[in-house]
Amino acid sequence: MNSPAPNQTTTPNHNLLVQLRQIGLRALPAQLDDFLARATKARWSPRQIIEQLTLAENGERSRRSLERRLRLSGLKSFKPMTDFDWAWPSKIDRDIVERALSLDFLGEARNLILVGPNGLGKTMIAQNICRLAVQAGYSVLFRSAPALLEDLHRQTTEGRRRKLRAYANAGLLCIDEVGYLSFDDRAADLLYEVINRRYERKPVILTTNRPFKEWNQVFPNATCIVTLLDRLLHHADVTVIEGDSYRVRESERETAARRRKK
Repeated sequence: MNSPAPNQTTTPNHNLLVQLRQIGLRALPAQLDDFLARATKARWSPRQIIEQLTLAENGERSRRSLERRLRLSGLKSFKPMTDFDWAWPSKIDRDIVERALSLDFLGEARNLILVGPNGLGKTMIAQNICRLAVQAGYSVLFRSAPALLEDLHRQTTEGRRRKLRAYANAGLLCIDEVGYLSFDDRAADLLYEVINRRYERKPVILTTNRPFKEWNQVFPNATCIVTLLDRLLHHADVTVIEGDSYRVRESERETAARRRKK
């Protein structure tokens, strides 16, 4: 019989860690020595040991679930709502936005539509709502309109069916930047299919820089635009945001600050 090589030797503690992971435990293997030391020092009863183990494992599973939902959501870094300057837009329905931040619309399968020019915080608002939804336990997909439509367009027939199911069944779908680029009628059909599958089932957040009367310019020659908007707006809160670009103001301030330093 061959003896194990020195680097292949295992300790009883290592074997225990492997077995704990094999039965699905994650928190305990990472802190086994500390857990045992606390249990010994506090003289936990068997019931207390089980209770503490359960709390640790549930906490770890919640943390991993949150990380996974955040990763799949597609959310990147963004400013928190505490940085949002409510006084900057010349027009914004703050009640609608704050009600959306409470996530009440998720249970009602209502849509939220943010309409306005560039640089007024539409995407920032949508990202913050999506992050809150992820933290509340919802599955969330945040996609720009070009990315979503390109994703669907390049799929095989079977792949497109799977993607459509994923977009249809997410707890919250955010479609950002509709109107920044023009699309063909095929793209309009795909967007309609996504909206239609979620209609009266799951909520949508959509941001656009174009008023709805101009959507026929975004999707020229598309015959489904009227029906698409009908589905999208039937159960929806719409807020129009007006004003000058906040990013332009920040850029002007930074330029002025640099000039004062010279």
